[in-house]
Amino acid sequence: MTTASPDTSLQDVRVLIVEDEALVAMLLEDMLEDMGCKLVGSASTVAQALETAQVAEIDVAILDMNLGGKPVIPVAEMLASRGKPFIFATGYGESGVPEAWRDRPTLQKPFSMNDVEAALRTAVGRA
Repeated sequence: MTTASPDTSLQDVRVLIVEDEALVAMLLEDMLEDMGCKLVGSASTVAQALETAQVAEIDVAILDMNLGGKPVIPVAEMLASRGKPFIFATGYGESGVPEAWRDRPTLQKPFSMNDVEAALRTAVGRA
């Protein structure tokens, strides 16, 4: 009997979570841990996210589109200027993302572990 070896293509991928809903952030943390990713940090405001995104050694970020009523676009711009990939998370799907940013992977809330994994693979080029 042959057993399949676990998929390790996302092993040690360094992820920044930018999410203002604590339960969603904790769910993402659990999912990422199960995939073998490394959580670099978590931010719940645009200001925190900008501070972290400017200096953190990350491979990818997951960005909630709306943080306490403020759009996450300044964080997306910061990450893009650093050449870091990111994924938008929104309850509105792709239509909740400004047209100029629709080339980025989008997670439709609520999302499953498979959704997160697929978006991560796309963002870091391991699809």
